[in-house]
Amino acid sequence: MSHVGVPRGTVRKRRSLALLTTGVLTIPVLAGCSSGGEETARGVPQDIAPAARETVADGSTATWAVDALPATFNAFQADADSATTRITGALLPTLFPMDRTGQPKLNPDYLESAKVIEREPRQVVLYKLNQQAVWSDGREVGAPDFVAQWRALRGKDSAFWTARNSGYERIEKIERGADDLQVRVTFSKPYADWRSLFSPLYPKEITGSPDAFNDGARTALKTTAGPFVLKSMSKSEGTVTLARNPRWWGDKAKLDTLVFRAVAAKDRTQALSDGTVDIADIDAATADRITLARRDRGSNGQPLKHGPGSEITPAQALRSWAQAHGSDEDAAEIAQAAREKNRKAVVAYATEQKALRDFAVRKSLEPAYTQLALNGESGPLADDRVRRAVARALDRQELAQTVLGPLGLPAKPLGSHLALAGQPGYKDGSGALGEQNTKEAQALLADAGWTRGGAAEPPKDTKAGSEAEKKGGKDDEAEAEKKTAGEAEEDKDAKSEKSEKSEKDGKKAEEDSTEDSADSAAERKKADQDSEDSAASRDEGLYIVGDDNKPGAPAPATVGSASAVHVLAPARTAAAQGTVLLRQAGVLGEGGAVAATDKQPGGAAGAYAPVGTAAPAPAAAKGQLGKDGKTLTLRFVLPSGPGSQSLRSVGDKIAAMLEKIGVGTEITKVPDESYFKDHIASGAYDLALYSWPATAYPATDGRPIYAKPEPATDGSLLVEQNYTRVGTDHIDQLFDKAAGELDEKAARELMKQADARIWAAAGSIPLFQRPQLVAVDKKLANVGAFGFAAPRYQDIGFKTRQAAGSPADRKK
Repeated sequence: MSHVGVPRGTVRKRRSLALLTTGVLTIPVLAGCSSGGEETARGVPQDIAPAARETVADGSTATWAVDALPATFNAFQADADSATTRITGALLPTLFPMDRTGQPKLNPDYLESAKVIEREPRQVVLYKLNQQAVWSDGREVGAPDFVAQWRALRGKDSAFWTARNSGYERIEKIERGADDLQVRVTFSKPYADWRSLFSPLYPKEITGSPDAFNDGARTALKTTAGPFVLKSMSKSEGTVTLARNPRWWGDKAKLDTLVFRAVAAKDRTQALSDGTVDIADIDAATADRITLARRDRGSNGQPLKHGPGSEITPAQALRSWAQAHGSDEDAAEIAQAAREKNRKAVVAYATEQKALRDFAVRKSLEPAYTQLALNGESGPLADDRVRRAVARALDRQELAQTVLGPLGLPAKPLGSHLALAGQPGYKDGSGALGEQNTKEAQALLADAGWTRGGAAEPPKDTKAGSEAEKKGGKDDEAEAEKKTAGEAEEDKDAKSEKSEKSEKDGKKAEEDSTEDSADSAAERKKADQDSEDSAASRDEGLYIVGDDNKPGAPAPATVGSASAVHVLAPARTAAAQGTVLLRQAGVLGEGGAVAATDKQPGGAAGAYAPVGTAAPAPAAAKGQLGKDGKTLTLRFVLPSGPGSQSLRSVGDKIAAMLEKIGVGTEITKVPDESYFKDHIASGAYDLALYSWPATAYPATDGRPIYAKPEPATDGSLLVEQNYTRVGTDHIDQLFDKAAGELDEKAARELMKQADARIWAAAGSIPLFQRPQLVAVDKKLANVGAFGFAAPRYQDIGFKTRQAAGSPADRKK
């Protein structure tokens, strides 16, 4: 995904999010439930076929599918993607990779130790490097590399085209210790997430000059310090080839070569059956085929009961044979051609199934979650009561079940914006918003002025915008200003402690969120824009759920145009969302267990229907709400690609849930390539589904996602990565305090408070952690669905003959 709205050379403050696998994009308890304390919810374990190194053979080549060749090998540039992350992980030092619980863990291959040695008057971190650590040219990894990277990323030199500098700008100086293997880093102000820095670490030859940093590292990495080195990249073949690093001082890499091959999601099944890849993130349809292939191993050559031709009944087969051998020559020719085409399809399918027997499906949950985003910049959702009503209409358990249930994964909705189940500090904070409650949702809408007969009323001579803003007025704003940050925290702490599953506590949480409502009132737009949907000019049919869309009917409310928004470029891992977003909600694909309903015109409420499909029942019959002559209709944008069926299925269910409270949804399918850039990042939507990766550093990584948008001098809106445009000063303050809090327990408490505030603001509604499905050659060990953890590339390899089993089972 390219950076949006930011010229090259502009420094964007943003540290990367944690590793996001290419199987994307990717918790637990019913909405509204809260334990009141830190939960010990266990995450789904990784599935990588672990094996001791002595049982893994030396040599051979493994090929790993990625979505595309990396746009750059420089992980700190705006167009770095998931392939960049995957490949540089095998080539460059990562000082604190995430472990299986989602925590940063010191990497002994590069560090003997790293700790805070002073807190006053300045925070000082002392790194002691592994004495054996050397770059591939023989030079030791040392202080000069740290200094060069700091100077390139601290944001003071615009000649460096960087996508992020969070943390580096807090460093006051870097000094050499007793020798170059000791690095003393002094911070100008405390930084809790110091472990996030210098990963990946580049050699000074790359970070030492703008030319090398900006251009040299895009297509080549001559000097590396990992278990592998970069051997070659072939654009014609779509491959990046890594070779074992002869200077590697750690455990020797088991593979001779590791190849990353660009394979589109739709071509993964074919690539696996052809033997061109050994490891690939897959969708549910491919996973089902692999499962069936393993099951059919003992069928003794009997015809398959699935695939092409399996739906043909005996009567249909007899009729086809009769037509092919009948006296009508024209009909016979047509029938024979159809039978031959079907025969070839059956043979091809059977051949693929036979090849797929050599693969296993590794299954876990990705370190990423899918959310429903509510754009609060303008229109009905600028009113926080409407946003809360939408959120409280959702049955998040049902949505999680839709995606995770058929895969046999725990179908639990996510309870936090800033941590996933299994991570330290995870707590279900959804009680700050309240559990699902249709009556309460309807009451919130009524309070905001949306009524059954509102669509028929003549427009009132009032300014559009947030109803909460109108009601709050100067008195509410003055009251909000009186509260100190400390008082606000106490209010939130008290509210979090009292949050329960009951409706009474849900109401209490809404009352406690009044301060955030007052904060957000001052930043809302005053104009309720009714603009044309930019996607409508494309060949993208749509209909409005709960509205007959009659000629002359009022147009649905839309969000502000892209021209009024200035979007800061995302971080390297967030940039991977450009491809990640296309495989939302767990990479369920065509033919998967969760079938899309949008292929059936006139189907379930919320489903897409092509232009010309009969319109739904009139709005009045559906009970749709309105105000000032306008119906309450929200524009719901979803991707149209073949790998996004389950995402659209989730969208259909959300639309049906909203229809029950009188909210209409205008579902528009847009091309995958434009989904994020032209709609999410630009703000051309009311409702959307997209994902964020997990992180071990929520204070740093979460802030730009939930930061309060600020107006720029040119009148545009600086949203960083907060594409919902919903934020408050107090949320920002909590992030800032947590980023400077060196006591981990205290920092986590601040993050829980921030999460509760984010829930109450109702701009982002987490739904579920994304499933992770990976097809792996069943003879490969130590690779698959890694979950939180970063791959340990040197341990990946094929099992020895004794460990793998009988020769008949071996592929290599």
